[in-house]
Amino acid sequence: MNPVQTETSTQLVTLADILAAQQRVKGVAFHTPLIPHPKVAGLYFKAESLQPIGAFKIRGAYNKIASLPDAERKRGVITYSSGNHAQAVTYAARAFGIRAVIVMPNNAPPVKQEGTRALGAEIVLVGPASSERLAKAEELSAKHGYVMVPPYDDPAVVAGQGTCGLEILADLPDVELVLAPVSGGGMLSGAATAIKLSGSKAKVFGVEPELAGDSQESFRLGKLVEWPAEKTTRTICDGLRTQSLGRLNFEHIRKYCDDIVTVTEDEIRRAIRELATEVHIVAEPSGAVTYAAWRWHRNELPPAEKIACIITGGNIDPKLLREVLA
Repeated sequence: MNPVQTETSTQLVTLADILAAQQRVKGVAFHTPLIPHPKVAGLYFKAESLQPIGAFKIRGAYNKIASLPDAERKRGVITYSSGNHAQAVTYAARAFGIRAVIVMPNNAPPVKQEGTRALGAEIVLVGPASSERLAKAEELSAKHGYVMVPPYDDPAVVAGQGTCGLEILADLPDVELVLAPVSGGGMLSGAATAIKLSGSKAKVFGVEPELAGDSQESFRLGKLVEWPAEKTTRTICDGLRTQSLGRLNFEHIRKYCDDIVTVTEDEIRRAIRELATEVHIVAEPSGAVTYAAWRWHRNELPPAEKIACIITGGNIDPKLLREVLA
């Protein structure tokens, strides 16, 4: 694992930024429900799988594109993503009638590639490393003038994802523990910032696969570390294979997040199955990690009577879902 130097003068996103994003995305990103567990009192699931593109990413992507000056937006947008952010950027770009170019890894689930292409994106495939996606996107942005819409390391994206945290507080003001998946850190940094700056006493924990545990390592060391792609790509969670947290996201997480826990591949599979059969929520692996943490790692979490698990997406490969349910 290689240490990554961090900047110390990062301008953090404010509650005002998140409230402005909430107004900007209204009518595009849904206020998704908090679904109670039918058998466990006090356990709720923030079903971001019910967003128009099946994942929370629409919040940050739309807020970023809507924030751009008209002249910049008309040049078209580009991003790098394994799937959900790709679909979100394409969906938002279509709403504004602009071009979207998406750099995706060649191991992205077919369901996500097909979904992105169906929304009208031009897809460029590269190797599995997140660093490869970023490099190609930067190259094409410089060559064609496309505006970059980063998947997580951007103030407008963080503010957009933070609107999810505001909704949790609106629906469950006395929530005591919020669990959010973490990869590049967009959702965790945004939700934690929104919750803590709103004055809530809730603890906010990140959750990631132990096979891609760079975020936990960074958080506990107090400095960014980067894991090689051959390690992070081992996990079933295609949306949580980022090699390191974003710099801006890390600063928010250090300030507003309470801790990060990791879960095993078997626990993730069992979580998908239980969510589908007991709660009637279809969750992709990346979205199911929060329930896996509550279900099998409660000894690592603070005691709480009211818990919200953010289910960040439901774009699971049908073949994988059949395999897990079987």
